[in-house]
Amino acid sequence: MTVTESAPGGHASADERALNEGILRRQSARESAARTYARTLPIVPVRARGLTIEGADGRRYLDCLSGAGTLALGHNHPVVLAAVRKVLDSGAPLHALDLATPVKDAFVSELFATLPPGLAARARVQFCGPAGTDAVEAAFKLVRAATGRGPIMAFAGAYHGMTAEASAASGHATDVRVARLPYPQDYRCPFGVGGRRGAELAARWTESVLDDPKSGVPLPAGMILEPVQGEGGVLPAPDEWLRRMRRITAERSVPLIADEIQTGVGRTGVFWAVEHSGVTPDVMVLSKAIGGSLPLAVVVYRDDLDVWEPGAHAGTFRGNQLAMAAGTATLAHVRENRLAERAAELGARMLDRLRPLAGEHPCVGEVRGRGLMLGVELVDPEAEPRREDRGADGQGVALLEDHSPQPRPAAPELAAAVQRECLRRGLIVELGGRHASVVRLLPPLTITDEQATAVLERLADAVDAAAREHAGRERTGQGGGRTPVTRRPRRAVAGAAEGAEAD
Repeated sequence: MTVTESAPGGHASADERALNEGILRRQSARESAARTYARTLPIVPVRARGLTIEGADGRRYLDCLSGAGTLALGHNHPVVLAAVRKVLDSGAPLHALDLATPVKDAFVSELFATLPPGLAARARVQFCGPAGTDAVEAAFKLVRAATGRGPIMAFAGAYHGMTAEASAASGHATDVRVARLPYPQDYRCPFGVGGRRGAELAARWTESVLDDPKSGVPLPAGMILEPVQGEGGVLPAPDEWLRRMRRITAERSVPLIADEIQTGVGRTGVFWAVEHSGVTPDVMVLSKAIGGSLPLAVVVYRDDLDVWEPGAHAGTFRGNQLAMAAGTATLAHVRENRLAERAAELGARMLDRLRPLAGEHPCVGEVRGRGLMLGVELVDPEAEPRREDRGADGQGVALLEDHSPQPRPAAPELAAAVQRECLRRGLIVELGGRHASVVRLLPPLTITDEQATAVLERLADAVDAAAREHAGRERTGQGGGRTPVTRRPRRAVAGAAEGAEAD
C-alpha cells in the first residue's frame, strides 16, 4: 500500500501528497530504528477531533488506537482543551516539581473520588516520571522498601513498560528477581483446559510457588498483574481468579499491585478494572488516560506502605500542571457522564457483533474483550489444531478432558494483513498478543453508536479481504484450497460510515 492511497472521506491534492511523503521520508531517514507505530501506520496526523484523525495528505481515519489507550475522550475533547487553556491563561507555573498547587490539589481530589473505596479511605499518592513504566518502577521500589524483600511476581503475557525492571516483569528479559506465573485464559490455556478449571490450576500453581520451600522463589516483595492483559492479547482475568490472587497475597502479606495503566478510567466498563471482581489492591499504577492525553503517571497505595524517606523516589517532571488539569477534566467528565457504564454497554454490543467473525472465517480463532477493550485473534486457517499448543511438556494433553477449543497456530502475518486492510479503509487498529496476532480495538469512550457501526463494518471488510488474499495464495501455491469466503457488501460499509467522522 502506498501512503497516498485514497480512503473514505479524503482526497489528497498534489501538494498534500508531497508534504506527506516528504515528512515520512525524513522520519525514516532521521529517527531511531526502534520506532514502532510509524512502521505500520504510515500517516502524518495534522488535525484530530474525537475519533477522527486527518492526515497531511487529506485522508481521514477512525482512530481505534487512541494513543495506545491514552485518549479516554478521544482527540482534543472540548473539556480537555478548556482546562488546558484555563491554566495557560491564568499565569500559573507550568512546571512546579512536587510543590503544592491548586491544579495539583484539584487533580488529587478528583482522582481519590474515583478510587475503589477500600483504597481511597487510606491512600497515598506518589507522582513519579511521566510514563507508565516510571510508575511501575516506583511501585517495585515502594514494596521492596516496605517489605524488605526483593523478588517480584509477575505473569506470562504481561506488559508493564520498557525500563529495565518493568521489561523484566513483562517477560522481555531474564531477571532472577522476577518470578513468572501462568495467567489464566481460555483459548490458549497453559494447562489445556480453559474456563474455571484452568483458572483454578493457575491459582494452585501460584500457591505452590509461594509455599514450596524448594520452589526456588523466596517470598516476594509484591505481585503485579493486569486485570485485563492488553498488549498480551486482550485477556480479561477471570473475576474469581483475581479474588483468589487477592486472598493468596493477603494471607502471605505480599502487596498486590494492580497495573491499571491501560485498563483504567472506564476503559473496561467500570472506572477501574479491579472493580469487576470487587478486589481492592494494595498498590495501583496509573498513567495514560489519567493525564487527559498529556504525560502523567502516579502510584496510589495504602498508607502503611508509605515508608519512603524524603527523596527516595523523585523526578523533575512530577509537576506537569497542564497534564494535571487535563487529567482532572477527563476524570470528572468520565465520572459525571457515566462513560464507564456506556463503555460496558456499547462494548458488549460490539463484542456480540464481532463474535460471528469466528464462525464466518476459519482464520479468526477467538473474539474477546471487556468494555471498549476488544481483540480479534488471527490464526492459520490451513493448519490443524495442535494439542501441543495447549500445555507445556505434554501436560496440556493429559488434561484435555473437556470440550474447550483447540487453537490453531497464531498467524501474525495474517493479522498484519488485516491491519493494512483496515488502514486502507480508513481505520486505525493496533496488534498485540504473544505472537502479534491479535487485532486490538481501543476506541475512545465517547465513540457513538454510528461510529461503532462504521468501525465494525470496516474491520469485518478488512478481515474478508485479508482472508480472501490468504486463500488465493494457498490455492496458487497448492493447487487447491478452501471455498472462497463471501465478501460483505461494500455498500453496507459505505452506508455505515456516513457521518462516522462526526465528533
